[in-house]
Amino acid sequence: MVYITRGLAETLLRLGEDRDPESTTIRLSVSPASDLDEADLPPETPVFTHFYMPEAGGSVGAVFGIDLGTPPGQTQGLFVSHPVGDLSISERDDLAEVVFVAVPPYEEESLAAFDRSGRRKDLEVVDAEPPEERVA
Repeated sequence: MVYITRGLAETLLRLGEDRDPESTTIRLSVSPASDLDEADLPPETPVFTHFYMPEAGGSVGAVFGIDLGTPPGQTQGLFVSHPVGDLSISERDDLAEVVFVAVPPYEEESLAAFDRSGRRKDLEVVDAEPPEERVA
């Protein structure tokens, strides 16, 4: 089973729709269920809660060839949109531990999760919010 917060699922679907007819790829990270408000899951359960904007660090990356927008080793998943394709992993997708794929019409039923070998995983959208983050 793969868990994702409703807020993140809705955001990813909206970003996929906004980029249509181009595809988009976004790195995702998890939080333990114990960090979420109102999550009815075992405390150690990983739940996808956050994403890293694909444009973050882009200008530095273009000059130096490194991705500064995504902290190394801190993403367990990937979101890809397939504007003209099947709800499955393609050979061009960068395979992460979990890959979320969305296709038009970019509704909850248009979102699926796969493992890195392309097997579809059960997906549950969780009505819980990660804790508010503050910048000091």
